Amino acid sequence: MRVTIKGDERRHEGLSLSPVFRHPHLVTRTSPLLGLAAVLAGLNTPAQPAAAQAYPAKPIRLVVPVPPSGSSDILARMVGAKLAEAWGQPVVVENRPGANGNIGAELVARSAPDGYMLMLSDMGNFTISPSLYKLSFDVLRDFAPITIVSYSPHVLCVHPSVPANTVQALIALARAQPGKLNYATPLGSAPHLAGLMLAHRTGARWEYIPTKGNSEAMLLVATGQSDLFVGGLLAVLPHLKSGRLKPLAISSEKRVATVPELPTVAEAGNLPGFVTGTWQGMVGPARMPADIVAKASAEVARIVNLPEISDRLSANGAYAVGNSPQEMGRQLAAERDRWARLIKDTGFKLE
Repeated sequence: MRVTIKGDERRHEGLSLSPVFRHPHLVTRTSPLLGLAAVLAGLNTPAQPAAAQAYPAKPIRLVVPVPPSGSSDILARMVGAKLAEAWGQPVVVENRPGANGNIGAELVARSAPDGYMLMLSDMGNFTISPSLYKLSFDVLRDFAPITIVSYSPHVLCVHPSVPANTVQALIALARAQPGKLNYATPLGSAPHLAGLMLAHRTGARWEYIPTKGNSEAMLLVATGQSDLFVGGLLAVLPHLKSGRLKPLAISSEKRVATVPELPTVAEAGNLPGFVTGTWQGMVGPARMPADIVAKASAEVARIVNLPEISDRLSANGAYAVGNSPQEMGRQLAAERDRWARLIKDTGFKLE
């Protein structure tokens, strides 16, 4: 049993990202009486739907629609390894970046609804895209929600050379010198709209520097080629510890135990209700059999709430969720509407 990952082996701050995970096969001998007992026990077990019993019977492709090393990529490898162990089938993690995640999403939307191609992605980008792109798919109609895997709040970061140590100081600087600061971000992404919302609510002005992904944005700020950005705590934490990035605030509703010294954007900027973040979720194509959706949802929820996984997530700035497909569907709709309002209010358009 193994999970195969396309790409080189990587390691992320205590999380092993080895491309191949193996699980030993255990073979034991049983007596005829024990075998009979097992058969009788099976007769008393409630029958499961045939599709769920048979699934999965072959390798599963887990699409990550962004480049490697980001939050979605890290989580896909963690979850994929455990799914392979639990289901006894290879789980192939495929990075399919491009068009703010829409290339990978389109691939999944058009795939056979049999549960053998799934997607793990930042649901922020996923729910923003309908307001900015002409899509060949509908994010609610053409996908089957499975579960929200985890939440990682955004961190507002600047390069250490930026003369601002608080949110209020950054806002004052951006107001006093409009356009002098530049903000690195993949345009149309959740981190971009977090910055757009902050600027909209405070009157701050900065120039946006387009990047291919948030990993590139983080690198530009960490190396001093850009001034600020917003990134998921899971991905930026190593750079906070090394001092390459200077954090100003976190975008969660409350302070988090991983970085307790960081105030929230809401409290530091006097911006009630300012909450953003990286919501990592798993979906499949629409019309997947309900029993397969339920099986995948239950298994992923079990995995992310295992102490060994949830503790690792928490230590790296993310928090296990594992909600139901119905709850995830409601959250997708609410987030889509929320970002649509911001885009309308700011008049933002992709050139």
